[in-house]
This record gives sequence, structure tokens and C-alpha cells, in this order.
Amino acid sequence: MLTARRTLIYVLLMTLVVVASNILVQYPLQATLAGINLADILTWGAFTYPVAFLITDLTNRQFGPKAARKVVFAGFVVGVALSFYTAQPRIAIASGSAYLAGQLLDISVFNRLRRLAWWRAPLFGSLIGSMLDTLIFFSFAFAPFFVLFGPNDPFAIEWAPILGVFPASAPRWTSWAIGDFSVKMTVGLVMLLPYGALMNTLKPMSQAPAA
Repeated sequence: MLTARRTLIYVLLMTLVVVASNILVQYPLQATLAGINLADILTWGAFTYPVAFLITDLTNRQFGPKAARKVVFAGFVVGVALSFYTAQPRIAIASGSAYLAGQLLDISVFNRLRRLAWWRAPLFGSLIGSMLDTLIFFSFAFAPFFVLFGPNDPFAIEWAPILGVFPASAPRWTSWAIGDFSVKMTVGLVMLLPYGALMNTLKPMSQAPAA
């Protein structure tokens, strides 16, 4: 019963992160860095979404991968429902697919590395999961190859200088993906701080299933 109540806390936290990210993704980051107009490639949602990996990793650490998957699926249901309500179907499909694949991969990587140095499992799990998440979302949402999910966005597939400053050009959605993944890597590193701080408090439960 205690395990169920504690798992519910993670479900609520995951729901909060998903809801917040769906809201904040509508607001571009109004700033400039090294000549790059961040508003063209980033939204505030890019900073809140990686927290989902922290929640998944803490659940996995304390209760095992089975409980972590339950938390992920709860977030998936909320995320898909919100996406279909607030965005175009193609974006909703991309968002739900990316979230589910990235989080489940994070769980798998974390579980393989959990007996190594404390930082390896959360760091590599979140980074590899974020890489897959970014690849799936931006490909499904904007790449012409996945037009079966919905019409192409003419602005997204127009060629432009990468990140708006490099001489090489690529479809605009490529720059969006690079900017998004850069933030996820940065936030993933920062999330090691709260993970490390909570390690002694959120200890693995002996009955937590291993798979």
C-alpha cells in the first residue's frame, strides 16, 4: 500500500511536468546567444520536459523498472490527450511517440547501468533517451518522409542556415532539433544534482522488481 501511494506521487509529478511542458512549448525563448536568435529554435517547454527523465529515473531507482513504466504510461495518456486537444494530429502523434519511446529507452538503459557509478545510469539513460525522443519527434512532426501523419509544414522544411548563423544549410526543423537536444543535454547534466541529493532519501526498496 505504501509503495502504491509513493508511486502515485511520481505519477502526479510526471503529469505536472507533461502539462507544464505542453503549455510552455507555446512560448519561445526570447534571447540571443552567440548571434543565434533562440526564439527561432527554442521554447520554454524544452527546459521543463527533461525533468520527466529525472522523475522516471527516481521511480526506477526506488521501485524498479515495472513501476517506472507505469509512471511513463500515465504521462503518455495525459500527454497524448493534451496534444490532440491543443495541437495538430501530426504533432500529437510525434509528441506521444517520442515521449513513449524516449522514456522506455531511458528505463532500459538505466536498469542496465544501475549497479555502476551512481551518475552513470541517470546520465546515460536520460541522454540516450533524449536523443531518441528528439529524433522521433522532429522527424515525425516535420520530415517530408512522414507526410502520412499529416501535411508538411512549408516553413519547417524550407532550407536555411543551420541555427541561423552557420554557412551550411538544412531544413529549418533540423536547427530546431539541434537546439532542442542541446537544451536536453544541458538540463540532463543539471538534473544529476537533484538526483544525487535525493539518493540517500529515496533508497531502492528491496521488493522492487528487477524487470
